[in-house]
Amino acid sequence: MNKIVKLILFGFLIWLVPFLISLLIFPLKSTVNPLFESIMPVVISATVVCLAYLYLTGIEKDYLKEGLTAGVTWLIISLIIDLILFLPASPMQMSFTSYIMDIGITYLMIPIITTGMGMTTQNIKINS
Repeated sequence: MNKIVKLILFGFLIWLVPFLISLLIFPLKSTVNPLFESIMPVVISATVVCLAYLYLTGIEKDYLKEGLTAGVTWLIISLIIDLILFLPASPMQMSFTSYIMDIGITYLMIPIITTGMGMTTQNIKINS
């Protein structure tokens, strides 16, 4: 699969999987909100780790750069899709500030995870 297509497809999946899980567990948001808020970052990190692994195994060099590029790209994809859904003129109607404080900052884990995995892969390749 073309690297750019893979990058965009995986970015969409990184947004879609947690979104679908959030729909399934949404009743917790009103009954046990702390549990809902704890589950979602776990789902995001698990999704990012799995897809970053699949993405980086197809890379031959520049693992750190590729990890950072993937993470930033996936972060931007998630933010764009969310902002379409959550801003005041959208179906979910949330202010930008509320969105950033409730959801947006959590997405910073995406480039942190992918960059860390890129660094680790690069170190493994150099030392083997």
